[in-house]
Amino acid sequence: MTQEKNKLTTAFGIPVSNDQNSLTAGRRGPVLLQDVHLLEKLMHFDRERIPERVVHAKGAGAHGYFEVTADVTKYTKAKFLNQVGKRTEVFVRFSTVGGERGSADAARDPRGFAVKFYTEEGNYDLAGNNTPVFFIRDPLKFPDFIHTQKRHPATNLPDADMFWDFLSLTPESVHQVTILFSDRGTPATYRHMNGYSSHTYKWYNAKGEHFWVQYHFKTDHGIKNLTLAESIRLSGEDPNHATRDLYSAIARGDYPSWTLEMQILTPEQANDFKWDIFDLTKVWPHAEAPPIRIGRLVLNRNPVNYFAEVEQAAFSPANLVPGIGASPDKMLQARLLSYHDTHIHRLGPNYHLIPVNAPKNAPERSYQRDGFMRVDDNGGGGPNYWPNSFGGPAPDPATEEPPFEVGGLAGRYPYRFPNDDFVQAGNLYRKVMTDTDRDHLVGNIVAHLGNAQKRIQYRQAAIFFKANPDYGRRVAEGLKLDVSELERLAGMTQEDRAKATDQGTYS
Repeated sequence: MTQEKNKLTTAFGIPVSNDQNSLTAGRRGPVLLQDVHLLEKLMHFDRERIPERVVHAKGAGAHGYFEVTADVTKYTKAKFLNQVGKRTEVFVRFSTVGGERGSADAARDPRGFAVKFYTEEGNYDLAGNNTPVFFIRDPLKFPDFIHTQKRHPATNLPDADMFWDFLSLTPESVHQVTILFSDRGTPATYRHMNGYSSHTYKWYNAKGEHFWVQYHFKTDHGIKNLTLAESIRLSGEDPNHATRDLYSAIARGDYPSWTLEMQILTPEQANDFKWDIFDLTKVWPHAEAPPIRIGRLVLNRNPVNYFAEVEQAAFSPANLVPGIGASPDKMLQARLLSYHDTHIHRLGPNYHLIPVNAPKNAPERSYQRDGFMRVDDNGGGGPNYWPNSFGGPAPDPATEEPPFEVGGLAGRYPYRFPNDDFVQAGNLYRKVMTDTDRDHLVGNIVAHLGNAQKRIQYRQAAIFFKANPDYGRRVAEGLKLDVSELERLAGMTQEDRAKATDQGTYS
C-alpha cells in the first residue's frame, strides 16, 4: 500500500510514467500536444495565483520605439525589419521572476525583459530575460522549479532546502545558477542590464529560406550590478529602487536604450554546431556565432497609469509575425501555450482588447466572439464563422510559414549529452570571470547554500566541482565540507550521487 501511495499520478489518479521529459516527436522535438500530463501541469500551474502573475509579478514598464539599423531582409521578411531607419512603436516590461508584487527590486533573481512590437502585421512579443540561458530545458520541470523558488507550503517562508534540493538534483541548472549567484544576479537597475531571447527562434525570408537566430539587447549604458551587501541594503532602504530609477530616467529625458545584436545560423551551420541550439541551458559562444548589430531599442515615454499599462500588459511568445517563427526548443513550445493560457486566466478571454495589448497598427479581424469584458462592438452583425459568403475576413496563404522537417518516434527522451551541462558553466567561471567575480560568486553561494542541509550542500557542491574543480573546492571550503568526499561524489552519476547523499551520512 505504501508503494502505491508513492506512485505519481495525474489529478485524475492516472499513473505518470515520466515526470522529467516531455513527449516529443524524436529527440529534438517539437513537443506533442498529446502530452496531457504536461498540459495538466502547466495549466494548473498557470492558475495557482489569483490575480497576481504566477511569475514576473513585480515589474516596471515604459513605451518607446525600435529602429532598424542594418539590412536583414536576406534573413527575414518581417515588415517591421524591412528597411534601415524604420521605427516601430514598442512597450517594454521589466520584472523580477520569483518574488511577489511587493518584493524588493534588488532580490537575487533573473530579470524579465519583455518587448511588445506594435507592427503593421500585428503584435510581435519577445518575452526574454536578462540572462542568455535558463535553469531547465524541459517544460515538464517548470512548475516544480518555480515552487522551489517560492515559499514553503508549511512555513510560508523562503526555504533553502527546497531551493537547493531541486537544483542539486537538476545538474542542467548549473550554468544559470552560476550566473544567478554572480553579481549579474542582482542588476543595479533595469537600464544597466542586457536582455536576451534565451530561446532560439526561426527567421525566414521571402524566398522561403530559414535561419536559426538568438536576440541580444545590449545596454548602451554599461552593465552595472550590485554586490550582496548593496542588494541587502537597498532591499531594506528602497525596495523599489529599479522601478524608481526607470521612471525617473525617462521623466528627465535620459532615455534608456539598447543595441540589438543577432546571432544567426544557417540550417547547415546549425547541423554542424557543437552545441544543441535548442537547449535553453546553453549559449552560442560568440567566437562560433559572431553577433551582428541590427537595431536599437529606446524607451522615451512613461506610463500614464501603472495598472492600465504595466500590470495589464500581457506578452505571449506565440505572437509571431510573418518572417519570424518558433523553434523546436521544448521550453519555447510549452510557452506558446502557457503564456496565452495564463493571461486568459488572469485578465480574461478578451485581454487582447486592453489598449496596451491591442494591435495598434493591424486591427483584429477574427471570428472570436463574446466572453467576459468584451468591450468593443463584438463583431456587430457580421458572420462569426469561416468559411462564409458574407464578406468576412479570409485567410491569406501568402503569410504561411515555410515548413521544416520533423520526425521520430513519439516518446519521452532524456537529454543525450549530460556532461555538456558542466562545460559552459566551467568556462564562465574560468575564462570570463575575474578574481573578484569568482570571490563574489563563491561568497554569495556559501551565504545562501549554507542554510540548506549538509547532504544537499554536498550534492550541489559536487555539481560545481564537475563544472570546475576550483569552483567546487572553494564552495566546499566555505561550507566546511570534506573536499575529498566532495571529489568522490563528483565522480558518481547523478543518480548514484543522489542516493549517496540521501543515506544520512552527511547530516
